[in-house]
Amino acid sequence: MSLAAAVECVLFVAGEPVAIKDLATALNVEPNTAQSAVEALQQRLDANGSGLQVVQIAGGYQLATRPEHAETIGRLVTRNGNRLSRAALETLAIIAYRQPITQPEIEAVRGVTSTGVIKTLLDRNLILEAGRKPTIGRPILYKTTPEFLHYFGLNELTDLPQMDLTAEPPALVSAPSFFAATADNQ
Repeated sequence: MSLAAAVECVLFVAGEPVAIKDLATALNVEPNTAQSAVEALQQRLDANGSGLQVVQIAGGYQLATRPEHAETIGRLVTRNGNRLSRAALETLAIIAYRQPITQPEIEAVRGVTSTGVIKTLLDRNLILEAGRKPTIGRPILYKTTPEFLHYFGLNELTDLPQMDLTAEPPALVSAPSFFAATADNQ
């Protein structure tokens, strides 16, 4: 069996992003050899016109369907139970761009209480507690998780669209269109 075929098997079975060091361990090869095998697999999938692709996401590699097949897949798989509400998207966007951030700071931007939304995001492992702010009351700081990167198809936080955080926010703060569009695809 070729190394690229073995990579395909590992990525298929894993079902979640696999770091190159873990892939190398599974294949019993050096990391640079594993990286070459991932690239060979992607080239083979491209050359054969496969509906699958290898994506680099959340610090690892994963097999995924190509975006042009999203509508077809969407008709088969409904993920309504995994969708985020508008309030959750707003809160998540604020946390992603301003992390680490406290609940009172989030509420100051949103203008409404965020207790329930933060609990939902914690339950879904999209955010986590990142210590406490050294101010009066020592409020909890929140930041995003690797699961956040995975959910939105990002490899790292620098892949987020750039935003001008110094500009005056609009009267109604809403999640960036990136989050809304991506959440609909999840």
